[in-house]
Amino acid sequence: MALPSSSGGRPPYNRAPRTSDPYAHIRRNARIKSPQVRVISPEGRQLGVIDTPKALALAQQFNLDLVEVASAAVPPVCRIMDFGKYIYEEQKKHAHSKPAGAKLKEIEFTVRIEQHDFFTKIRHAEEFLDHGNKVKLRLKFRGREMAHTEMGFEVMKKALAELESMGHPDSPPKLAGKQINVMLSPNPVNKRKPKHYTREAGHVPGNGESAPAENHG
Repeated sequence: MALPSSSGGRPPYNRAPRTSDPYAHIRRNARIKSPQVRVISPEGRQLGVIDTPKALALAQQFNLDLVEVASAAVPPVCRIMDFGKYIYEEQKKHAHSKPAGAKLKEIEFTVRIEQHDFFTKIRHAEEFLDHGNKVKLRLKFRGREMAHTEMGFEVMKKALAELESMGHPDSPPKLAGKQINVMLSPNPVNKRKPKHYTREAGHVPGNGESAPAENHG
């Protein structure tokens, strides 16, 4: 089969592989070294065993790439396809299948919270941070408590002090409407030292888990 003219159309995908290219191991076009290959058409039809130069010429006639899809076979199996489109579809598929990252958890306080309840909430916050989740601390003012916002800031200051070995605030606590908010990010895994939360045997601190978001009020 004569090679078609190289003028016009796009050249086959044959860029030099980069070390960071996750598809660098897939041989295509001129990188295919076997003298013969078993060819599959763009429509998925078996075209049989063809000399590699002829298979490459056939791929060029379709203005596509010759891609090795089964390197262990004898001879290797190659498919005529748009390799750029293949990469795009693979990246899109993997993007959709990625596990969820860190979840936002919320812990709610009140100005007059009892000490037992306060430390229960601190324990929950430590657990969430230990699993790699961000934690939003929120304190709600009720009725006339708005006249003493300094009391709310004191509660938040105490909570941040209790949690400093597990997480750090992204910014200082801020008053927004009738509540004070502050966001905490987990400390590096090797620097998390829970004071109130007891890790389960075999538990390894995480960098973000896919558990559903919760609101511990």
